[in-house]
Amino acid sequence: MTTMLTSDLPLPRLGRGKVRDIYAVGDDRVLLLTTDRISAFDVVMAETIPMKGAVLTQISAFWFNLLGGVVPHHMISADTEAIIEQVPALKDHRDDILGRAMLCRRTIVFPIECVIRGYISGSAWKEYAERGTLAGEKLPPGLVESAKLEPAIFSPATKAETGHDENITIARMRDIVGEEVASELESMTRAIYALGGKITRDRGIIIADTKFEFGRDANGRIILIDEVMTPDSSRFWAVDLYKPGQPQPSFDKQPLRDYLDAERRAGRWNGDAPPPPLPASVVDATSRRYLEAYRRITGR
Repeated sequence: MTTMLTSDLPLPRLGRGKVRDIYAVGDDRVLLLTTDRISAFDVVMAETIPMKGAVLTQISAFWFNLLGGVVPHHMISADTEAIIEQVPALKDHRDDILGRAMLCRRTIVFPIECVIRGYISGSAWKEYAERGTLAGEKLPPGLVESAKLEPAIFSPATKAETGHDENITIARMRDIVGEEVASELESMTRAIYALGGKITRDRGIIIADTKFEFGRDANGRIILIDEVMTPDSSRFWAVDLYKPGQPQPSFDKQPLRDYLDAERRAGRWNGDAPPPPLPASVVDATSRRYLEAYRRITGR
């Protein structure tokens, strides 16, 4: 499988994110094409990460197949041949979409990232360490970095087109989407996280936190969309290495982040685009992290 920085399919393009290219398939479906682009600290790297697009697509497909009886979702198919059968315009682009494309129902997307935190880390830990709060709301005193949160905390955020998403209170979320929708999004988020957390722990991975997106389909149903419990949307830790009171090694972009942090400390990068070139060793190490997450989660 060749790596892909960008795509050019014979379909109307609806948008391009940091990682995904989105194409229209008629009026009621979309094709999500996951490239091998990678970003860190909100900057997209010039290099690609081999197998990353396929890993993200197929991990999401694995979860969508398991979640059908838990919550409705947007996936129609992530099988290349089935997609070509339904979208004949792609028949000469089999190699471009192989493993990395997902045909989905089109939705009106809620402008909310539904974040759930089972452990306190990242931006949540930074705010708690400074003020004892999360999105301005008090948390129990005495928590240490990476401590388990019981119960898990539903912590919505607003979706940002550029820069970081902003953590918001549930009250603010209700103002944005309405009380009934906010309640349903939280309930669905907790159900997905509970199932995912149980399955991954049995396979040696802790999902410290993760985020979901939801939309409303043509029938008015609220359904799960985008990606699900992947290394890009989640913080994965190894069960056997977990030690509260400190940062944890993760199954995602850690080699990339460590390299960029070193470049910043050395004064060779100011944190803005363009990023520094990535050594082959960093690209390889990052690819292996993604593949290991795929192997553990799916068992394939």
